Amino acid sequence: METVAAIPDGDPAGRDGSTGPEFCRDPETPAPRSTPVGRLGPARCSVQALLRGDSGLATAPPARRWLLVEQPGPWGRDALLESRFDRRVASRLAARARELGLRIQMVRRAGSRLAESGRRWAVADTTPGVETIWWSTRKSDADLLQLPWDGSVGTPSQAPTYLVCTHGAHDVCCAVRGRPLARALPADGPADVWETSHLGGDRFAANVVVLPWGLVYGQVPEDGGGLVAASAAGQVVLPLLRGRAGLVPAAQAAQHAARRELGLLGVGDLPVRRVQALPAPAPGVDRFDVVLTGPDGDVVVTVESRLSGTAERLTCAAASPGHWRSWHAPALRVITPV
Repeated sequence: METVAAIPDGDPAGRDGSTGPEFCRDPETPAPRSTPVGRLGPARCSVQALLRGDSGLATAPPARRWLLVEQPGPWGRDALLESRFDRRVASRLAARARELGLRIQMVRRAGSRLAESGRRWAVADTTPGVETIWWSTRKSDADLLQLPWDGSVGTPSQAPTYLVCTHGAHDVCCAVRGRPLARALPADGPADVWETSHLGGDRFAANVVVLPWGLVYGQVPEDGGGLVAASAAGQVVLPLLRGRAGLVPAAQAAQHAARRELGLLGVGDLPVRRVQALPAPAPGVDRFDVVLTGPDGDVVVTVESRLSGTAERLTCAAASPGHWRSWHAPALRVITPV
């Protein structure tokens, strides 16, 4: 038996009328939060994104496995190569990460000094069913070139760990919005909250990734927006959710639409079974059918992405304006086994 829930064409997937920052809100709806008074001018990318109502939906990065490297002190635009991390090691570490398919994130405690570094490092695997972080320490930066990154080294943890982007040398919005959030998140334990280097999507600052699930959030308010409480309960905060790392954008958009329509907020809900490209209905429009596993049968979500009609500066440092894609879900159907 098939139950069809039609979502009006042109209505962004997952709009729910909430008062929080909803990535899928109608672009005509005013941004729900004011900018930090006296800290970010009106031309900054995150301010303009809020005013335009830009959607961060389906913008989580593609990496499933992450390498976290503790490095206090300042970071340049390239945090690995322009920091106090051993420069003789940095380029080789980056090459090894590319070869093994890991995304490198530099991390540090909020306000930490170089002398306070525990020289910690970790491998996080966000693959559904694996979802673990293995924490360890290094004697020297060069150790990271030899130690295995397969989870055989380190202490495993499946507790939520929060990486808050505060990379001001990459985009000032990330520092101004991210640093207060990193200090304010009410997480427990010694390894829960870290400042981190560039996560992508600067205009959606403050940006946070919650490991080991790889859930990427944007426009997170300084009080955390309920992120810690929801994560502790194994749930997502849908109005802030950009997507899950490791999934293609179409799958991220489909999950968001299905969560909104079916009220399924568990981090493990609606795993992706299949993504199928469909014929383009119009120039500049991509269409997909995404099959998710639901509690009552397969959930098939049709999603479309469309290029923005105008070009805008998408980061504070952008040399020229650019276009971006927004995601919509024209239809959703649940196929119940007979």
